[in-house]
Amino acid sequence: MSGHESMTIAPARAPRPPPRGRVAVAMSGGVDSSVAAALLVEQGWEAVGVHLKLHGLADEDKRGKSCCSLDDSLDARQVCARLGIPFYVLDFTREFTAGVMDYFVEGYRNGTTPNPCVMCNRTVKQALLLARVREFGCERLATGHYAGLRREPASGRLAIVKARDLRKDQTYFLWGTRSGDLPYLLYPLAGYEKADARKAASARGLATWDKPDSQEVCFVPRDYRDFLRPRLADAPPAPGDFVDREGRTLGRHRGLPYYTIGQRRGLGLGGERPWYVVALLRDTNQVVLGSETDLMGTALTVRGVNWVSCDPPSHPRRACVKVRYLHAGTDAQVTPLPDGRARVEFGEPVRAITPGQAAVFYEGDTLLGGGWIEG
Repeated sequence: MSGHESMTIAPARAPRPPPRGRVAVAMSGGVDSSVAAALLVEQGWEAVGVHLKLHGLADEDKRGKSCCSLDDSLDARQVCARLGIPFYVLDFTREFTAGVMDYFVEGYRNGTTPNPCVMCNRTVKQALLLARVREFGCERLATGHYAGLRREPASGRLAIVKARDLRKDQTYFLWGTRSGDLPYLLYPLAGYEKADARKAASARGLATWDKPDSQEVCFVPRDYRDFLRPRLADAPPAPGDFVDREGRTLGRHRGLPYYTIGQRRGLGLGGERPWYVVALLRDTNQVVLGSETDLMGTALTVRGVNWVSCDPPSHPRRACVKVRYLHAGTDAQVTPLPDGRARVEFGEPVRAITPGQAAVFYEGDTLLGGGWIEG
């Protein structure tokens, strides 16, 4: 809990505007989704709070600041009571295990670096949840993401756009959203700064106003390897060689799943030269090491491309492409290829292009789409 167990809970008494329809609000138990729910109630929506049970991991298998704990469920329930709206818990444990946790393990097993937050948003928090809440009469689904929706004047279609708070903008994780779902989604925090959201929660007496932000991966402990080891026990990763870019052996590694592109620490190699992981070779079970300069790349290929805010292009187009959440983005040419793939060629070198992560395409503040990096 967030330290406010003793506060009196009472439904909000402020007059409400005429009803605008029934909306389900994905309630993580954090401040952002709490404020999203409060804003929708004040706007006249018939809001319903929905909390997702995603896994039943023991405490030692979770991060301390996850978004899926029992305390989070209780906090979400407390906020809904304060707002005077219904609250439900949906058990998506089976779907989350198959679609996100198993994907996470298999990604590392196959020598890539998976992105479970993108996969969770794509398969669970939007597509699956949207279908489920329709079953109990909700026309829309709202989340506490820092993102926005805008109808583009030229095309008349809806587009996902960056939030006002660019430091918290979460559109990178939403590239897999189906364009046909956009009319049924709401992002109430589009115009909010994070500090403003906390002030709004405090002003409304919401118990989550000072709750710490959750970590990105709710089910992974501080070292992801501790999560992987027991789940790879049926076929333990085989040790192999560290090699340089010329193929010379430098030492032995513990198994491909325990390394990621750009990694410098924990390699166990002596000497004064700093080594970085620059490639993982599954066919030969080798970890390729090089200098920081060797991490720079100028092109990549993506698969499973989804164009969420525009029609799939038939010709190359310019875009600002992010290869990870914290990447500022680099100007590039995106060329469509057959079978839902695309080639991305950057105008300047990009650091640590990592297979398994997402490359996400923007035009100005508009999220065009993205895909999974192959290499």
